[in-house]
Amino acid sequence: MSMNRTSRRKSGFTLVEILIVVVILGILAAIVVPQFTNAANDARAGNLQSQIKTIENQIELFRARTGAYPTLAELQAAPTDATRGTSFGVMVDNDYLKSSPTNPVNSSQSVAAAAAADVGWVWDAATGAFGASYFDEGTGTITTTP
Repeated sequence: MSMNRTSRRKSGFTLVEILIVVVILGILAAIVVPQFTNAANDARAGNLQSQIKTIENQIELFRARTGAYPTLAELQAAPTDATRGTSFGVMVDNDYLKSSPTNPVNSSQSVAAAAAADVGWVWDAATGAFGASYFDEGTGTITTTP
């Protein structure tokens, strides 16, 4: 009886094959990750544009009904129902807005006459101009400084 040895070859991946796969995945990640970062900023910018237009429309409705724009002090006041936010009191209390809007860039609900790091929204009662800190309406992009 002769013993035939069958040669068995172990199957698996070589180190070189694994390294090639890791390098390819690294290249793909380097391409895809920045796209997600841009998408998040674009979504925030779109959110800001939408909020600004909604607030502007409600401020114009307020002016049409009352004959005047709300004052800065009226917008800086907190709503009587504290669960509805910390600013835009006259707009929230009279149901022009459901709650105080939050600037998604700095998570602020505050309103001021000029943009600043801790200010979410900018209101000029004399001209009726409304905007957001950290947002350039001309280009529709989020900025690094208010």
